[in-house]
Amino acid sequence: MRPALDSARRLVVRAGAGGTTPADSSRLLRRYYRALHAALGPQHWWPARTPFEVIVGAILTQSTAWTNVERAIANLRRARLLTPRALLRVPRARLARLIRPAGYFRQKAKKLKAFVRFLDAEYSGSLRRMFATPTEELRAQLLQVHGIGPETADSILLYAGGHPVFVVDAYTKRILVRHGLLDERADYEQTRRWLEAALPRNVQLFNEYHALLVAVGKRWCRPQQPRCETCPLGRFLPAAHAPV
Repeated sequence: MRPALDSARRLVVRAGAGGTTPADSSRLLRRYYRALHAALGPQHWWPARTPFEVIVGAILTQSTAWTNVERAIANLRRARLLTPRALLRVPRARLARLIRPAGYFRQKAKKLKAFVRFLDAEYSGSLRRMFATPTEELRAQLLQVHGIGPETADSILLYAGGHPVFVVDAYTKRILVRHGLLDERADYEQTRRWLEAALPRNVQLFNEYHALLVAVGKRWCRPQQPRCETCPLGRFLPAAHAPV
């Protein structure tokens, strides 16, 4: 067993059972997915017209609400800047003004510029060539680009490139911890590796599952005053982990 995966599994717990096996985790996570899909239906995420727009959105959504990202992307679309070549050529100051609704606009303009420079230098501006790179190799490259951390890299890989990686965000971890499936000390990589090992490595499943967990995190599994009584996952919540 790989050390990172072994470490992740040691941080997986199941209330009242003294731990869980990988098979137990897999069965339970599949039950969660079926319950969510039955209750909420397909989420049709990521909302974008092109893979490049997904990438732009993945960078712009850092530390802001999606509604703000939509306004920034609308500005870029009106300015005809939603292509790698156009973003490479536009002055950074103008780019920053256009994406101002997304917040931290100067930093995010720098991040967008860093990505398109990387794409141009490594893949001659071709997303097709970039996404043909093996998953782990491309992930390592993306993590070297200024402003791209694990969650952003995995969003790009999954939603723009169709690579089978599970995106972990605050919603995902909160739900798993609250349900007693994950120790709160588990970091991003431990959580991601555990989920990928416990579920079939399927792009559509990872895509839909993550989107469904985001919906639960926004509507029901809130940091304060969660609405467990009406949540589609409420019936799975162990008594020992139920909010008081």
